[in-house]
Amino acid sequence: MNEKEAIALLISTGCSPDVIEHCRAVAEYAKKIALAISENAKRKEHPVNIDIDAVFLGALLHDIGRSKTHGIGHAVAGAKIAVENGLDDKIINIIERHIGAGIPKEEASGLGLPEKDYLPVTIEEKIVAHADNLMFGKNIGTVEELILNLRRKKLDERTIKRFIDLNNEISSMMV
Repeated sequence: MNEKEAIALLISTGCSPDVIEHCRAVAEYAKKIALAISENAKRKEHPVNIDIDAVFLGALLHDIGRSKTHGIGHAVAGAKIAVENGLDDKIINIIERHIGAGIPKEEASGLGLPEKDYLPVTIEEKIVAHADNLMFGKNIGTVEELILNLRRKKLDERTIKRFIDLNNEISSMMV
C-alpha cells in the first residue's frame, strides 16, 4: 500500500477531512522522528532498524477507526478495518496500539475494550503513538502541554507516567 491508496482508504471508510488532515500531520511527524532516530543511531554506530514505510503508513492510517467511532474503541475498530482490507500485521498493530501511550490488559476492559494488551511494543508502534500524543489536530505540541491536558482530563498518574515514559524513551533515541 502506498500513501495515495492509504488516503483513498481513509476516504472510502468515511473519515472526515479533519481526521485525514490529522493523520497526514501525524504521519509526517512520525516519519521525521523515525528518520531522526535512525540518523542518530548511525552517528553513535548503534544502528536501529526502523521500518520507515511502516511508520509512515501506520501513522497515516492510525485513526481510520474514527470513521466508526471517536471513542477509545477507534483503535480496535481501525484494526478491524485494516484486517478486512488485508493490511500487513505491522500496520494493524500500529493502528491497534496507538491509543495514548498504550493500555495494559488489566485496564482495557474497564475502558470498554476487549481484554488484551494495547501497549506499543515495536519501535514503529512507539513512534506512531508518541507522534500522535504530541499532535494537537495538525499542530505539534510539547510534552508539557500533553501532561497538562491529561491532568485536565483527570487521568490517573499511572496513566500519565506511561505517556512520560514513552516520551522519554523516544526522546532519548533522538539525541
